[in-house]
Amino acid sequence: MLTETLFNDRKANPEALLRYGFERVDGHYEYKTTLAKGQMLLKVTIEGNDIVRTDLFDNETGEKYMLHVLEGASGGFVGMLSEEYETVLRHIEAACFEKDLFQSEQARRLIAYVKEKHGDEPEYLWDKFPKYAVLRRRDSRKWYGILLTISADRLGFNSTEPIEILDLRIEPTELSELIDEEKYFFGYHMNKKHWLTICLNGSVPTDEIYRRLDRSYELATKHSSNHPMKHSAAEAILVKPRAMRA
Repeated sequence: MLTETLFNDRKANPEALLRYGFERVDGHYEYKTTLAKGQMLLKVTIEGNDIVRTDLFDNETGEKYMLHVLEGASGGFVGMLSEEYETVLRHIEAACFEKDLFQSEQARRLIAYVKEKHGDEPEYLWDKFPKYAVLRRRDSRKWYGILLTISADRLGFNSTEPIEILDLRIEPTELSELIDEEKYFFGYHMNKKHWLTICLNGSVPTDEIYRRLDRSYELATKHSSNHPMKHSAAEAILVKPRAMRA
């Protein structure tokens, strides 16, 4: 269904919902609008776990209408109604929802910390890699963090389960003393003299990650000489991730 694909990996922003016209009702959010020149009433409900449910009613009879979501349904009215229905949902997704791709507790806390401390949001730069996001200073435009979801074996673990990691800038003198290939790794995809990788699985305390992120932020100045990537085009590197493991 459209709601399952459109709102997958998305998190509702309560303030944005209220601005859009949603109302808080019994612990969830509701929005109502008419379609087909007032003939149909669309009710959009968002529950606390960000599940989106829609109900469409015939305004004259009050009966629930389903043809707009049935595969294979045809006809001029159904086609028009389906198009209007999809347009409304896409507007709601764009105006009221944020990407919610990182699921670990540390990743979620880190994203909230970055927003509060530095006023930055993760930037999703690559359509091919939707679970890669960068943290970038607004003044220098330099990256100071990269959040990624990768297979655990990419870091040498005996598992192909997905894990969430964070790349940070670090001073080369400190990097060489820190790497243990268990909690701290040379920068994944990054310049291995200037970047560190941390697994966001609780092996490194969250407060320590905050401290290292703040230091990475300081290192990402306009005059920083340690280019984040081994090549000039980040997109070209991420298209061939295995080439970066050398």
